[in-house]
Amino acid sequence: MTGDRSMFRTWWRDPVDYRGLVETFESHGALGRFKFMLGAGGLVMLLIAVLASVAQGDVAGWVGDVQGGVEATVAGLWTLRWWFLPWPRETESLIWIVLFDIDTTANDLLVHDRVVGVLGVVLLTAMGAYVTVFHGPRVLALHVGWTILTSVVLAFLMFRGELADATRSPQVDRSREDLALGIAVVLVMLVVVGVMLPFVQFCHWLLRADAQSDPLTGLLNRRGLDTYLSSHIVHCRRESAYVATLDMDRFKAVNDTFGHPFGDEVLTRTAQRLREAVESDALIARTGGEEFVIVGCLREDAAAVGERLRGAIESMPDLPVAITASVGIAVLEVTRSDNPYDLAAYRRLLRRSDSAMYRAKRRGGNAVAIAGKDEPPPARPRRKPSGVPEIHPAATTDEIGMPSASRGPHS
Repeated sequence: MTGDRSMFRTWWRDPVDYRGLVETFESHGALGRFKFMLGAGGLVMLLIAVLASVAQGDVAGWVGDVQGGVEATVAGLWTLRWWFLPWPRETESLIWIVLFDIDTTANDLLVHDRVVGVLGVVLLTAMGAYVTVFHGPRVLALHVGWTILTSVVLAFLMFRGELADATRSPQVDRSREDLALGIAVVLVMLVVVGVMLPFVQFCHWLLRADAQSDPLTGLLNRRGLDTYLSSHIVHCRRESAYVATLDMDRFKAVNDTFGHPFGDEVLTRTAQRLREAVESDALIARTGGEEFVIVGCLREDAAAVGERLRGAIESMPDLPVAITASVGIAVLEVTRSDNPYDLAAYRRLLRRSDSAMYRAKRRGGNAVAIAGKDEPPPARPRRKPSGVPEIHPAATTDEIGMPSASRGPHS
């Protein structure tokens, strides 16, 4: 039960990477089709507004005519926006959701026909499907709450007899039937919007989280790290940030000596030690066979962070062989105005921390290297004698002479 609560709590707190989702759909060539379908939905809303106005006739009066015109205008703008402009940013998407919800609810409550009002509530369900895919559970919860509230108010108006029923004689008191119908409308919306949409979003989140996780350690994989980097930038805007790259020393020899099942156990225990060694808001990812990346806000000296990570691996108990790791750390100082906190800055940190990690390996492993400190100055390029062919350097090698590019999942 505790695990279930933790899972749902993680889902509720998960910051959905809106931009990452859009980029994923775009990479698969689906974004254009989605834009067309969403724009076509605006045309359907426009048609519904016209038909609702015709269905009510003169009953709605000038207020209904004005509201119908507003809804038709919003629907037309929605269509033009999706068909002729790029996919909206997250803030604009949220603004459209709010505008749509307010306009649809106003139309539902100002109409004088219960059938038209119920059709409007169904349109809120359609918007809920969009929210389910592209926004997080908190935004969906707000939309669900607004939809249920609209349904309750609509049911109350039906009970009060303020929504006309063309099939009924005005002299007949059918308040009980109106109450039953109103309650039925609310219950239907509770099931469709309050149960099914969160269920679909949770399943969508679970599948996405599984695709972004390393199945052995439960940490983020490289795709997951790329996804959460954007949202993590917000956490460190007023603090320095760091990226640490950690690579197990001579791990191929461990696998060759003790077997891959033991190597898997070492990786699993390494992941647990890293979770215990870093702050709770840090990102931890297994990005390669025996390589891990930690991204966090720097609240102490970078060397102290590196030593804590190195010591966490070296002190793993109950193992038949000593396990060590090389750690490289790169820091983005908050006081440096030339290094803005953006995704490009974090990617530069990743490259610098990886380079620092290899410097730690060249020192013999079980060491920490800080990017920018104790780095040898770049060699001055020597003039190549004429007539001598250019020779490209070999691939970088680690401390046991194995090319780094050849390391597989258990090397």
